[in-house]
Amino acid sequence: MGYTKEDILRIAREQNVRFIRLQFTDLLGTIKNVEIPLSQLEKALDNKMMFDGSSIEGYVRIEESDMYLYPDLDTWVVFPWVTEDRVARLICDVYMPDGTPFAGDPRGILKRVLKEAEELGFSTMNVGPEPEFFLFKTDERGNPTHEVNDQGGYFDLAPTDLGENCRREIVLTLEEMGFEIEASHHEVAPGQHEIDFKYSDAVTAADRIQTFKLVVKTVARQHGLHATFMPKPLFGVNGSGMHCHLSLFRDGENAFYDPDDPLGLSDTARWFMAGVLHHARGFAAVTNPTVNSYKRLVPGYEAPNYVAWSASNRSPMVRIPASRGLSTRIEVRNPDPAANPYLCLAVMLKAGLDGIKNRMRLPAPTNRNIYVMTEEERIEEGIQMLPSSLREALDELIRDEVICEALGDHALSYFYELKEIEWDMYRMQVHQWERDQYLTLY
Repeated sequence: MGYTKEDILRIAREQNVRFIRLQFTDLLGTIKNVEIPLSQLEKALDNKMMFDGSSIEGYVRIEESDMYLYPDLDTWVVFPWVTEDRVARLICDVYMPDGTPFAGDPRGILKRVLKEAEELGFSTMNVGPEPEFFLFKTDERGNPTHEVNDQGGYFDLAPTDLGENCRREIVLTLEEMGFEIEASHHEVAPGQHEIDFKYSDAVTAADRIQTFKLVVKTVARQHGLHATFMPKPLFGVNGSGMHCHLSLFRDGENAFYDPDDPLGLSDTARWFMAGVLHHARGFAAVTNPTVNSYKRLVPGYEAPNYVAWSASNRSPMVRIPASRGLSTRIEVRNPDPAANPYLCLAVMLKAGLDGIKNRMRLPAPTNRNIYVMTEEERIEEGIQMLPSSLREALDELIRDEVICEALGDHALSYFYELKEIEWDMYRMQVHQWERDQYLTLY
């Protein structure tokens, strides 16, 4: 909806809104907010609300901490789960005191790459995300346990699917907040769930992913459950992905569609896809940003770990869904829901645009099940693997000039440093598996 400042002030009074969360996202993808009372709303809508950026991961040093929040009026929503002294939210862009966009704001980074797409003639990138999540039981203190809430499987229903009521309430809450829900169902692993919502432009899609995570966690807690978007919380079962359906539009027409092509794909779609595949190893640290992400990207659990594409096969990293015309799109299957959605979409778009600008040659599709191919067969067909660890992904990131440019110097340096710290903490830790394996053996 296209809200004006006057609309928001009126709705806040009519719906007894007492507090407003001015939300933004840090470099690691965590939602942050400054909560203000209603009396400060007009000041916030005039872009005069200041906050301390030195305490936010990947933002600025303490000597340059003053920053401003510029609310996006179209993101105004009143939270439906608070009935008295109601709370609303506005998603904000982050600006410096001189009125320039902050270079490390993930939302601003995505907007910058979208501007590059616009300069190439693409008015919109549509994104349909599919973030999956697990529901775990909580203990008597409300802390998450390691026990999932059910033993259901793909498309199971109650009584096997014990998350059905929680999932339905999540759907109803999202619909109250303006989402158009397309489907919800139990996923493959016990305790694993998926709720699909309609595609939108890239910035709106990233905003909705963040809102989706907040709603899922809030409603799950009301049901005595803990929702997690951790990519691989359990050994031996599928992890959680965040497949992203992407398409570019020019003058209201889908630039990925060509009715005369045997697959219905335009040259633009093929160049874009070639760019995504070319830079896949370089952007993996952003689309799969945690140590745990690489426990999901292993053969045998449906997650793609091979850099390839197909119009039908689901084992490659990129798939072409069957719909054509305005719905022609590519599905990039390696991202996971731990990713910062703004950065995730920015690097995939940047990779695709590089493919378009350089008219990259798309390799032949891989229509065989890659999981059953031998290493020699994969090498013969030129199929690379995604990085197998966060360390390898960081090394690939820093070598990929195009992806580094997408992030910008500020975000790149802070992101790289934070992720190197994460890797070192993991590398130096002694894990239970090591004790189980070696304590009595040696």
